[in-house]
Amino acid sequence: MNPLKKLASQTAIYGLPTIVGRLLNYLLTPLYTYNYSPGEFGVNTTAYAYVSFLLVFLTYGMETTLFRFSQTEEDKAKVYSTSLISLFVTSTLFILFASLFSANISEAIKFTGHPEYVVWFAIIIGTDAFAAISFAKLREKGKAKRFATIKTINIALNIGLNLFFILFCKHIHDSPDSSLKLFIDSIYNPKTGIGYIFISNLIASLITLLLLLPEIIGVHYVFDSALWKTMMRYSLPLLIAGLAGMVNETLDRILLSHLLPAKTAMIQTGIYGACYKISIIMTIFVQTFRFAAEPFFFNHSKEKDAKKTYSQVMNYFVIICSLIFLGTMMNMEWIQYFVGEKYRPGLPVVPILLLANMFLGIFFNQSIWYKLTGQTHYGAFLTIFGAIITIVLNLYWIPRIGYMGSAWATLICYASMMIASYFLGNKHYHVNYDLKRLWGYIGLSVTLYFISTIIKTHSGMLNLILNNLLLIGFVFLVWKMDGKKLMPLRIK
Repeated sequence: MNPLKKLASQTAIYGLPTIVGRLLNYLLTPLYTYNYSPGEFGVNTTAYAYVSFLLVFLTYGMETTLFRFSQTEEDKAKVYSTSLISLFVTSTLFILFASLFSANISEAIKFTGHPEYVVWFAIIIGTDAFAAISFAKLREKGKAKRFATIKTINIALNIGLNLFFILFCKHIHDSPDSSLKLFIDSIYNPKTGIGYIFISNLIASLITLLLLLPEIIGVHYVFDSALWKTMMRYSLPLLIAGLAGMVNETLDRILLSHLLPAKTAMIQTGIYGACYKISIIMTIFVQTFRFAAEPFFFNHSKEKDAKKTYSQVMNYFVIICSLIFLGTMMNMEWIQYFVGEKYRPGLPVVPILLLANMFLGIFFNQSIWYKLTGQTHYGAFLTIFGAIITIVLNLYWIPRIGYMGSAWATLICYASMMIASYFLGNKHYHVNYDLKRLWGYIGLSVTLYFISTIIKTHSGMLNLILNNLLLIGFVFLVWKMDGKKLMPLRIK
């Protein structure tokens, strides 16, 4: 199969559960924002910001390390076994520690009176971290369908339980004549409130781990300490880069809850978190692409035309990202109703965050140069560089302009990392990216967006029609310029 067509196929298979799950979670946004206040949703937003940090910390780069050492070591089973044992030990210790000190931790992270949140999330994080290496093994072995099936079940459980607790149970609880009221009242307490989002996640994570038991039990367990040390030397720079990456992705929500006045901190965090979800479509594509692209890049690295292929992949990636940016912004007339009215003052962050995540995706594409050359410390340096920008700009802007400062800090951070990575990559592993074409796609999409803001009318329907005509115009121009160059995906 043509390598680009194979990548597209793998992206679709790996991405299906991610796309469907993220979209369905996206559809849960109105459920949350119409049922919970911005302050309550701010707790949810802050909690998952901490989760992102801790998941990176507890997986400590082992997924990428598994891909790397499965290519270089003869005994792949030993690599996998060593990784599993390592993650099991660290995840178990984390759950025990967080559970023992849950009261202190809940006070420190502004979850006063809810130490149970800490225990629930400790189990979620520990379980997901341990499961991550089994999911990585499925990717490494090309078992995309099993990967997709388990991910889909996890997502369906999580979403189904959210609907069950927040809609069904609440409805039965409020219906005194329901024959199910006695049973529902035995498992449902309205005072738990936002906690049912966390409980749903907890149940889904535990069941997912059970589904992965064939990958966990059917292993001849051997822990090779020498191999583990070598793997850790490779993975620790990835851990540092991952933690710095989480600073760039989620620290803003944590800082908003600490740097803004206590009365409004969680409210503003909730507004920002809800509007951030509107830009989730870009994140979905970047994450989906990453699932398929990372093993693809490693497996294709020995081909003589590898660098040409990487350049072509970047072209396709930027075209799709530009379409996502335009498609979202040109349809904001109706997309805005996915969040409750109290959250809509935060909508101006959406185009900024869409562009920011596009630049993050471009940075990920470029990152193959330091992964293939084994110079993962550069990944750490670049992401730390971005983290410094994130921290400084958030500390300066949040007290002055609130969540708008966080959005601009995210854009500047990812743009800076992207540019720095390009110049370093040119020196160590040069890929001849078509910069004029790439910036042409991005520039055209941003220009059309600005045109759409100028030609606004008093009719929402007319605005939608005009905006989508501009979107169709973008597709037409890209096809006219590059239609023939896009043909490789269609061969054989």
